[in-house]
Amino acid sequence: MAIIDDTAPPEPKGQPLIVQIAALTGLTVAAIAIGWLAGLYLSGQQPDRQKEAESAVVKASETHLAEVGEKLGVVYLEPVTTNLAGPTETWVRLELALVFADKPDLVVAQTVQQDILAYLRTVKFHQVEGPSGFQHLKSDIEERAAIRSEGKVRSVLIRTLLFE
Repeated sequence: MAIIDDTAPPEPKGQPLIVQIAALTGLTVAAIAIGWLAGLYLSGQQPDRQKEAESAVVKASETHLAEVGEKLGVVYLEPVTTNLAGPTETWVRLELALVFADKPDLVVAQTVQQDILAYLRTVKFHQVEGPSGFQHLKSDIEERAAIRSEGKVRSVLIRTLLFE
């Protein structure tokens, strides 16, 4: 029987580590180059959207918000700022727009605004917390606007609602 030395380390199999690192680096550089070239190709295929967007902004800025609102039957109200019923140190700022079914009536709009101000003074903060509280607040305001305007106000748009 022959004596075999089992303590000798086995011979490494496969490629050396330096060859693997070089292959990985080469593939990474190739992927970056292909991505860069594809980006250049695709950017050359797109029409110039920025010039179109700038011309649309210029056209939109030529029309004033009040003129557009008058044509659509929308009245933008002044911001309503008041404190809530509870806690009294919590303030609310509410910016609204009223959508009229027919021609806008500014007297009715101011009456609705005063009614909304009186309503907000009776609201407690826990009533308007969360998305469902916001939906309830919006539906209450729309209902009060419809009643106060005798059906002339079709919808109420809440532009800004801020609590402090």
